[in-house]
Amino acid sequence: MAKRKLKWNSEKILSLSAMSMSFITLLIFMYQTDLMKKQNYLSILPYLVVGDSHNRANLSYELDIYNHGVGPAIIESVTIIHQNKRYDLREHDNRVYSLLRTLAPRLDSVINYSTSTLERGLAIPANAEYNIFAVNNSTEDYLLMTSELERLLAEGLNFEIVYKSMQNEHWMISIDSEGPVKLD
Repeated sequence: MAKRKLKWNSEKILSLSAMSMSFITLLIFMYQTDLMKKQNYLSILPYLVVGDSHNRANLSYELDIYNHGVGPAIIESVTIIHQNKRYDLREHDNRVYSLLRTLAPRLDSVINYSTSTLERGLAIPANAEYNIFAVNNSTEDYLLMTSELERLLAEGLNFEIVYKSMQNEHWMISIDSEGPVKLD
């Protein structure tokens, strides 16, 4: 067998250099695409927190959801847990206050309140708050609401709110969680 000798000339060296540069460019492009994908996911990261506020001076109690993240949070489901029984909020007109009145019938006598729905598909924008319900301008209503909520919490009242980002990442918050828990 005769040995073939590889003849290097400027054309072959230039061709090999061009192919090498193309391959390195492809690797860099793939790396940059991966970085852009990660950055895009991080730039759309809703972070929901449920908070309440007591204002004894104004006799008001409010329950709100805050989105401290980046990008809207889209509500998927809301479940209230009381004494190990799970309640789907859809069965109560998507209103937390309606469900609380079922669990604590004394709340039927509260007159000065406002309530909002917390239904599937509701989008809470970034850096916004959404009022779930409020009790205002009445000493009796304020005291009744706060005492009944304290009783329900002592009995194990909890909630689970499942929401998603625009990129379909699913998260859940509850009283027990120390922030949103990723479900995917």
